[in-house]
Amino acid sequence: MIRVNILTIFPDFFAAPLGASIPGRARGAGLADYRIVDLRDYTHDRHRTVDDEPYGGGAGMVMKPEPFFEAIDDLRPRGPIVLLSARGPRFAHRDAVRFSLEPEVTLLCGHYKDVDQRVADHLATEELSIGDFIVSGGEVGALAITDAVVRLLPGALGDHESAASDSFYDGDEISAPSYTRPAEYRGLRVPDVLRSGDHARIEAWRRAESGRLTEERKAGE
Repeated sequence: MIRVNILTIFPDFFAAPLGASIPGRARGAGLADYRIVDLRDYTHDRHRTVDDEPYGGGAGMVMKPEPFFEAIDDLRPRGPIVLLSARGPRFAHRDAVRFSLEPEVTLLCGHYKDVDQRVADHLATEELSIGDFIVSGGEVGALAITDAVVRLLPGALGDHESAASDSFYDGDEISAPSYTRPAEYRGLRVPDVLRSGDHARIEAWRRAESGRLTEERKAGE
């Protein structure tokens, strides 16, 4: 079983997503446990303040270090402590695999303009980004990482082959397109090869399409 700790100022953000679909089933089966920690519980003023103005001036507010450090003191987590940050390298499938082998993963969600750098330098074991864009807070990234990790746990998916054929499962390859019934819809037909029953031809088609899409993606980066 893996335990995922998420430190956030918006704990309600996670209630519905982690209770649904694969994350919910994994928790129900005893494969995963989620601890959502409200950083405001680790403040010491009546306003439960988690942010302050940046030293040196400038726009925006910076999340204070104390709530993060004190929450981790209480949790005493094992395994990676990940700060969701635009400064970090991009989260990839290999990271999901790496985390899925850990007993515990802790995700730190920033908000506002930034998080005090002492959290990154002296508390987190690594920083990760979910892409070259900015969202309102680390909650979106934490949820994406949790889902990517949990679905890799043995038994989380009813069909392991389904995960094994996903994009990025083995290196950087994109999976081939998928089709289902009806065979024709609004004049748009499923490729004949997929309806041929010839499994060798189907597999060859899928390999070719996977290679084509992977090359197109690389060319566009």
